[in-house]
Amino acid sequence: MAQFGKLTTSKRNKPSYGYAIIGVALVLFLFGIVGWLFLNLKKSGEMFRENIQVHAWITPAASKKQVDSLQNYLASLPYVKSSEYVTKENAIQKWNAENDSSWKKFITNNPLPESIDFFVKADYMNKDSLSVLSNFLETNFSGTISEFQYPKETVGYVSSYTKYIAAGILVFAIILSIIVIISIDNTIRLAMYSNRFLIKTMQMVGATRGFIAKPLNIKAVINGLIAAFIAIITVFGFILLVESFVPWLRLLRDASNMAIIITGILILGVSISLLSTHRSVLKYLQMKLDDLY
Repeated sequence: MAQFGKLTTSKRNKPSYGYAIIGVALVLFLFGIVGWLFLNLKKSGEMFRENIQVHAWITPAASKKQVDSLQNYLASLPYVKSSEYVTKENAIQKWNAENDSSWKKFITNNPLPESIDFFVKADYMNKDSLSVLSNFLETNFSGTISEFQYPKETVGYVSSYTKYIAAGILVFAIILSIIVIISIDNTIRLAMYSNRFLIKTMQMVGATRGFIAKPLNIKAVINGLIAAFIAIITVFGFILLVESFVPWLRLLRDASNMAIIITGILILGVSISLLSTHRSVLKYLQMKLDDLY
């Protein structure tokens, strides 16, 4: 009976690393999903802004040399993503493809002007940057440009919308990070609770703090890596599942964003597991034996 009692006590005192790993993996999975949503929202906002077209309308009297000079200048700007010279013929073809072509019955000549249409990078798609560019082009290419046009209301709305969304997501991310850290810390501390007598016994027989902490810290790093890998696999499985139902999300897939998610999960899983384990070891080393019961 005494042996049975010892066996039962031994099983109870054995640390529940399996449950701790699963618990940490679930928390990291939630962190990865929220990170993926945040990065996708940021990416979709950038794609939307980079698809807003800007028009530099060409004056009818402009020569080909002047037009080429303007186009080359726009193409050389680091914040211009792409540019295209649209002739009168191309302009009418685009108009007919997107609108009713019955105007031909009343107008025989082509009323549409030539233009250089271009797209700017997301960080420069705002009223201030475009206003500076507009003033510069109209001053230095006055004989070439008749008008600089872009959807001002759309640009203003997108800029303000992006700022509010980014601020909201930042607050949410901070709150989530705090919750994730506390959840992982509590999970690790619960797993270490069953090790408290082992830690104290080693201390009582003369083991140094480093000797006691080293194997537990190594175990924490390994468990953190296992939990992180489980979380990464489940996050990618979830992403593939969602993309199978919503195919256009595949357009937002970005290797750098995926690398950020993987790195974040690995760092968070390992660092918090290690810090929580080491803190628990120090806590039990400083406690009196009677306080462990």
